[in-house]
Amino acid sequence: MKKDVMIVTGAGQISMAIARRTGFGKKIVLGDKNMDNCNAIAKTMADAGFDVEPFQMDLSSRESILAMIDKALGYGEIKYMVNGAGVSPSQAPIEAILKVDLYGTAVLLEEVGKVIAEGGAGITISSQSGWRMPQLSPEEDRQLAMTPTEELLDLDILKRENIKDTLHAYQMAKRCNEKRVMYECTRWAERGARLNDIAPGIIVTPLAIDEFNGPRGDFYKNMFAKCPAGRPGTADEMATIAEFLLSDAASFVTGSTFLADGGATASYYYGSLQPEK
Repeated sequence: MKKDVMIVTGAGQISMAIARRTGFGKKIVLGDKNMDNCNAIAKTMADAGFDVEPFQMDLSSRESILAMIDKALGYGEIKYMVNGAGVSPSQAPIEAILKVDLYGTAVLLEEVGKVIAEGGAGITISSQSGWRMPQLSPEEDRQLAMTPTEELLDLDILKRENIKDTLHAYQMAKRCNEKRVMYECTRWAERGARLNDIAPGIIVTPLAIDEFNGPRGDFYKNMFAKCPAGRPGTADEMATIAEFLLSDAASFVTGSTFLADGGATASYYYGSLQPEK
C-alpha cells in the first residue's frame, strides 16, 4: 500500500515529538546536518514502528534541500512537511543564524511549496523570540515576507552592520519565518495545501539546555519561572498543536502563527516580565 510522504527537518526533540504524533502509517524522510543525531532519532522511531529514512541535509543549502525533496519524491507525493531545523543564539554566529534559520527556512517553504500534494499541510517552527523585538515597519515586514529568497540576505535590515548580536539575528530570523509563512501560504494554496507556523516558548530540549547554560541563561530561567504557566513547555505539547494543524480539522487554518509560550510574551509586555524602563 502506498504511503503518504512526510518531510521532517531537524532531528531534535520537537521534530521527533511531532513525527511520532502524526507520522504513523506514513513514509518519513528525516533530514539533519548531523547524521549521528539523524540516525539516532530514526532508530528510536523505527524501534517504535515508524517508517523513517534518515537523510543528511543542510538547511542553509538550496542544493541540499532539493536533494532531500528529490529523495522524498522517490517514495511518492509529499503530503506533509515539518520544519524543526535551526540553530540558537548560543550555538552559532550571526551569519550562520541568518543563513540557516532565515534563508534556509525561506528556501524550504518555497521549494516544498512547488511540489506539495493537494490536501497537504506543512508547519515550520519559529520562536516566541520574534515577538519580543521592536516592531518593524510594514514595508520591512513585507520585505521579509516577499523578497526573492536569493536576495533576502542582501536586505538592509539584515546586513551585518545592522544586526546587533546573535539574539537580534535570531529574532529577525524568527520574525521572517512568520512573515514568510503568511506569504508562502498563498502560494501553497494554489496547489490546494496549507502552511502554518508554531512559535514555541521555552521548551525543554538539548537546544534549550544550551541556552540555560549560555550567557542569557538567567534571563530564560527567570522567564519561565515568572510566566503565567510558571514552567517551561515540553515537545509533546508542541506536537499537540502540530497534530491539529496537520489534520483536516484545521482545514480553515493557513498562514497563521500559533504562539505557545506559557504566556511569557504576554507577561513581557503587560506583566511581571516587563523590562525596566
